[in-house]
Amino acid sequence: MAPHLVHSHAHEEDLPGTVNLNPADGDDTGYGQALFPVPADDPNDPLQWPNFKKTMILIICSFYSFLANAALIGPSPYINIWAEEFDISQTDASQLVSYPNLAFGFGSLIFVPLYLKIGRRPVLLISLVVFCVGVIASSQCTTYGGLMAARIIHGLGSSVCEALPVQLVNDIFFLHERGERIGYYTVCLCLGTFASLPAGYILAGGYGWQLFFYVEFAFGAALLILAFFFVEETSYDREAAVLGSTPPSNSENDAEKTSDAMVEQASTNLPGSATPPRKSLLETLSLWGRIDHDVPFFLTMTRSFTYFLVPQALWVIASFGINIGLLALAYSYTFPILITSPPYNWTVTNSGLFAVAAIVGYALAIPFTSSSDRLAAYLTKRNNGIREAEMRLGVMLPAMVIGPAGIILYGFTAEKSLHWALYYVGGVMSYFAAYFYFTFTLAYAVDSYQSNSSEMLIAMNLGKQAISFGFGLKLLTWVMESGYIVVVSGIFGGVLLANNLLLLVFMVWGKRIRRHMSSTWLARLHSSNIKGLASY
Repeated sequence: MAPHLVHSHAHEEDLPGTVNLNPADGDDTGYGQALFPVPADDPNDPLQWPNFKKTMILIICSFYSFLANAALIGPSPYINIWAEEFDISQTDASQLVSYPNLAFGFGSLIFVPLYLKIGRRPVLLISLVVFCVGVIASSQCTTYGGLMAARIIHGLGSSVCEALPVQLVNDIFFLHERGERIGYYTVCLCLGTFASLPAGYILAGGYGWQLFFYVEFAFGAALLILAFFFVEETSYDREAAVLGSTPPSNSENDAEKTSDAMVEQASTNLPGSATPPRKSLLETLSLWGRIDHDVPFFLTMTRSFTYFLVPQALWVIASFGINIGLLALAYSYTFPILITSPPYNWTVTNSGLFAVAAIVGYALAIPFTSSSDRLAAYLTKRNNGIREAEMRLGVMLPAMVIGPAGIILYGFTAEKSLHWALYYVGGVMSYFAAYFYFTFTLAYAVDSYQSNSSEMLIAMNLGKQAISFGFGLKLLTWVMESGYIVVVSGIFGGVLLANNLLLLVFMVWGKRIRRHMSSTWLARLHSSNIKGLASY
């Protein structure tokens, strides 16, 4: 029995980010609204794949994000140990975390154009191999320079896991599913900070810091095997499949934003039309995607920098960069030093326990993962089936103030040596709020701007890692000179609050911004490399 192929008459309006989701007779729906993007009548279209296959791909890529971020942030409890072992300052030792994070962001500049050129699957497998080589090399290092080099290798190799999961969510899930799926990826990415907890207890068990990297290698190798068998190539030329002008092919620019003519053809089973056969198992396990000669590798790199001029993309960059700088770096650097010093005097093996704050904060936020999709669906229904990109943003209002309050509390606790439990209260508040900004700003940016989403992801990853690097590079020096209240509560808290308040700007004026951007030279530049229309 042939699998059911879903159909839809949804289409985007003239303004990017505004979608007509009114269903026609016979349409498949989600939350009572037509599906978007409109899938092709082809079982090889990733939008037509079974939910099990989609879920496995999401799990593998999300766990890779967790593993890669764990490798970057997890060794934070070893900063003091590295300082002693390599006879360097704590600031220099902390750079064994800062510089790999920077490489993690800038690797997107290479790997994203590469997966556009040769496909998602081969780049994911290459990335996992490089990651495994880097972490096993880290376990063998005996010098500061050697460890720095190995750490940068695994950071650079795994950098694709920042952009690829979002790209895959775009490739295989419909609009009404994206907020929740990006949320699951965000949880895994954020829980990478949890790795500092087992990293500390490795020391308690009498083992050296090298064991941490052995464990990372074991999980990386297992993930490589799973990716080989379950992650099929998701790049798909939907425009060619719908129009029948060329055979369906693995092409970068997934034509998700179809024209009205394409929508009509895609959503109608024409009498006598032949449905292509599903690829065989061996075909899905191919190591190679189709080389797309239309993708300008170096131009893709350079053009990505223009997305720093796109307000929605810039907001994501700031939100990720500031929160990563505060949570993953600032907390990871300062808490082990604070908690092992008077008046607390905890042991070094317990210095990674701040990961508990991340676990609790994210656990409290996870139940809200589908909230933006549900709110957007509700408001779409009230708006006569017309979806606006800003409709998902309302769920972020509580987080707007909770996050800055948490970082302010942390700074005052550190400066005044208040009860250790207040570190955790501030951390829980910060992590809870950050989850909303990680998940829903990203979903909003992808929803709202007619663009090549892959190029936008390059800019986002470059920008957020550069910002977080700037926050963390000289943090310990700044704190020693000016104190925690001035640096953490005042400067960091103020910057975070200013960024969070931009939520109100986009809720009120977001559609006007989209309308203005759609008529600028930027929109024309970004759409010039898109076959049909851009990935939505």
